[in-house]
Amino acid sequence: MATSKGTIYRIAGPVVVAKGMQARMYDVIRVGKERLMGEVIRIEGDFITVQVYEDTSGIQPGEPVENTGEQLPVELGPGLLGSIYDGIQRPLPVLKQKMGDFIARGVEAPGLDRKKEWHFKAIAKKGDKVREGHVLGEVEETKGFIHRIMVPLGVSGTIKEIKTGDFKVEDIVCTLDNGNDGAKISMLQRWPVRRARSVKKKLAPETPLVTGQRIFDILFPLAKGGTAAIPGPFGAGKTVSQQQLAKWCDADIIVYVGCGERGNEMTEVLTEFPELKDPRSGLPLMNRTVLIANTSNMPVAAREASVYTGVTIAEYFRDMGYSVAIMADSTSRWAEAMREISSRLEEMPGEEGYPAYLATKLAEFYERAGPVINHNESKGSLSIIGAVSPPGGDFSEPVTQNTLRVTKTFWALDAKLAQRRHFPSINWLNSYSLYLDALEPWFVKNVAADWRILVNRMMGYLQEEDKLLEIVQLVGSDALPEKQQLILEVARLIREFLLQQNAFHEVDTYCPLKKSHMMMTTILNYADLAQASLDQGIKIKQLLDIKAKDRIGEAKFDKDYARLLQEVQQQMQEEFDKLARGGRR
Repeated sequence: MATSKGTIYRIAGPVVVAKGMQARMYDVIRVGKERLMGEVIRIEGDFITVQVYEDTSGIQPGEPVENTGEQLPVELGPGLLGSIYDGIQRPLPVLKQKMGDFIARGVEAPGLDRKKEWHFKAIAKKGDKVREGHVLGEVEETKGFIHRIMVPLGVSGTIKEIKTGDFKVEDIVCTLDNGNDGAKISMLQRWPVRRARSVKKKLAPETPLVTGQRIFDILFPLAKGGTAAIPGPFGAGKTVSQQQLAKWCDADIIVYVGCGERGNEMTEVLTEFPELKDPRSGLPLMNRTVLIANTSNMPVAAREASVYTGVTIAEYFRDMGYSVAIMADSTSRWAEAMREISSRLEEMPGEEGYPAYLATKLAEFYERAGPVINHNESKGSLSIIGAVSPPGGDFSEPVTQNTLRVTKTFWALDAKLAQRRHFPSINWLNSYSLYLDALEPWFVKNVAADWRILVNRMMGYLQEEDKLLEIVQLVGSDALPEKQQLILEVARLIREFLLQQNAFHEVDTYCPLKKSHMMMTTILNYADLAQASLDQGIKIKQLLDIKAKDRIGEAKFDKDYARLLQEVQQQMQEEFDKLARGGRR
């Protein structure tokens, strides 16, 4: 579509109404003399409504507007990894060099560096017939990470020419003969953010996204290609949980979207991530991370776009055959941006003032997740983990409820647990995972045959404890029958030794599945031995005084956990044997 020009008719915050030009929905518009970037969100007769991604103060009616004829795109190619962008993919370090600590209006910077040269190694050869998604060559984007240059979606043909060498992202590396003028392919692709990238086939999830966080991996696992929500009130630990997942989950690529979060939280992310070491390679974690920072004081329309920018970049790496995880922190701020723009459009509000299409927008976002077979026959996956910030911790509010409808894993943060310094403050009674059955064969094959049995027993003890706590508050734990006192003790061991985890301890910050299994086995071994001793007539006080069980917690901070837990089990057996010989009443 040819570009067309018009003039500003009306301005309401980030929403501008223009007249006198032609446009399609979601076309990118340049607004005013400063050419601020905006996007068409409504067409009504001769009037075009545009949401502007920058501050509109000072702009006047009558100033020019110009339609670029393209939808809001992201640039895809070598140079994404290690980058820090704002919500519309402007690289923040480049903007800082241009104008210092504060971003001026109307400034432009391409998402990918046009001057840097990359070494392109051709894999396909002249005469090969290729179609969309096929890998033409490789670029070592960061040390140890191979970026696959693919045929753009919607393009196919026979390779007429392909070159190995050092090129800039806009240089032509391959020419196709497709019966027309031929397609010239560079390492740079552009893709509209609101349109999901196509795949050959979606698969059912069958592999867990291993996070190294015990409460997630044991009780509420997330599948690769799955969707999860982390709702919680202020101060409950959403951002730290998201950062832990970003640091330690076994995805190949991490995309972290700070959507409307406080500046100091994003500063922490931006300063910490470049310093972190990747546990798999020992190289900086930023080598396989893309950060999108759109803080709460940035323009509201760009916040609405930031989530789409992040998920499109994630889909691009998934198309190469990688496992990708995107952390959106938080979708509540994204929904608030939609609410603000909707109110300026004078749309009919839904529940709590959110737009009536809130549920649809959330579903469209989360539906872009999934394990897939790509057009190049490779397998990839995109996992989406969205934090939700319900006002006052009220999980009945619209964003949380609509998120629950489309996500299969629910990690509910609890302010009371956080106040008791129990972190991660995931409430094990309110949380759930619908992937347990699908992932069970993987755990049986790769960890232990009794994994699900142990998990079910753990959950049983925690649920029994919850039932008993009301009675304990009335009469005290000493008044309970001995069997119930034992249940309380086992549940305490599970809570303190297994579910609590120190994100800032060099060892406890990450827990392998084998270690989690061994800790579960040791705790339940104590439960079995204690129950057998109770049946033999040994007093509960003697069972609670077993010293070995209190050493289980030491394994959290010990690199040689296997040796320690074997010692604990041996010591525990000796103590129980001693009780059996001389401790009967």
